[in-house]
Amino acid sequence: MERTPVQIREHYEIEKKLASRLRGASKVERQSLYSSLYDELFRRVPNHPQLAQKASAAEKTRAVTAQMKFLKRFLKPGDVFAEIGPGDCALAFEAARRAKLVYAIDVSDEITKTAVFPENFELILTGGCAIPVPPGSVQVVYSNQLMEHLHPDDAFEQLENTLRALAPGGIYVCVTPNRLAGPHDISKQFDPVATGFHLKEYSIAEMKAMFEKAGFAKVRTYIGAKCFFLRFPLWPLVLCEKILEALPYSFRRRIARSAPFRALLNGRFVGVR
Repeated sequence: MERTPVQIREHYEIEKKLASRLRGASKVERQSLYSSLYDELFRRVPNHPQLAQKASAAEKTRAVTAQMKFLKRFLKPGDVFAEIGPGDCALAFEAARRAKLVYAIDVSDEITKTAVFPENFELILTGGCAIPVPPGSVQVVYSNQLMEHLHPDDAFEQLENTLRALAPGGIYVCVTPNRLAGPHDISKQFDPVATGFHLKEYSIAEMKAMFEKAGFAKVRTYIGAKCFFLRFPLWPLVLCEKILEALPYSFRRRIARSAPFRALLNGRFVGVR
């Protein structure tokens, strides 16, 4: 559904105000605000793309297949797998065909209330930061387009909790949009920095520093697109970001959003315990 400029502006104004409340809220307040503010957004913006767009079964299958193709290089038969922010759990259900046990960790069960769970699957509800699984029990943790929606304090706490959940040598695969090509939320049409429900977008350098501060022994990146990714050294990507940072915003953003730079900057970030 094509939206008018007036509808887009209205969506932006509403989301920016709601996101401002979340950014300024205390830790205790944020535990309930994550779900309530998103509910309010969808109620006040009935033409929101997430409400209007319904992916076909074939499109969902392709998306899950592409994600699993990458994850299979880490997820061995008999491993324990956890997904943070699983949405409709389509990927988690697919992982359950390979893993010994799958945890799906989310703040709400609204999307999956009518779903039939595999026997080796467990849905765990949290307030946003906790990873309530036995310490050291998970070989692979995965999140896709999640970290940017968290308050920076909550993102770091969740990262520490994720590390605690991982078995020795376990990995956390984190997919999040690169700040230098952003913003990536509704504010992309109005602001140079995300002001909507992307509470903070990160560069590769910032992700590296945060993972190391949380205690991950190694940090790696995989670059590519769709189903094709290969491991790539961090230092050339960090250097590339430094050069882009020195450019004027409009020029930097245009370069960062070109196909070659998207493949470089919007890859897969992997932390190893």
